[in-house]
Amino acid sequence: MHKIRLINSVFFAHHGVTAAEQHMGGRYEVDVEVSLDFETAAQEDNLDQTLCYQTIYHIAEKVVKDQKVGLIERIAYLIANQVMDTSVKIEFVEVTVRKRNPPIKGIVAFAEVVYRKERN
Repeated sequence: MHKIRLINSVFFAHHGVTAAEQHMGGRYEVDVEVSLDFETAAQEDNLDQTLCYQTIYHIAEKVVKDQKVGLIERIAYLIANQVMDTSVKIEFVEVTVRKRNPPIKGIVAFAEVVYRKERN
C-alpha cells in the first residue's frame, strides 16, 4: 500500500469541555494519513485513481470548523470516518489532532490524540 499524508493543517475553532474553551476558541492542528493503492494513478498520472488531498483537507476543515464538540478525540473520529467513506480503496486512515495550549495546570505545548480506522 501507498500513503497520502496531510501534515499540520491548522484551524481556529471553538471546542472544549469548559465554557471558557468553547467561548474563546483555540488553535487545532490536524494530520491525516491515508493508506491506499495508487499505483495506477501514479502510472497513468490520473487523479481519478487516487484520493485528492484537497478532499482530505476539506473534510478536516469542515469537521474542525463546523462541528461543536468537547473532545479532540471526537474530532479525530469524525475526520477518520468521513475520509474512510470517500473511497473503498482506502485500507486505513490515521488522524492526529493537536490542541495548542490545553487548559491544564502546567506548561504544555499541546495535547494530542491519534485515531486509526481500518477497513474490515
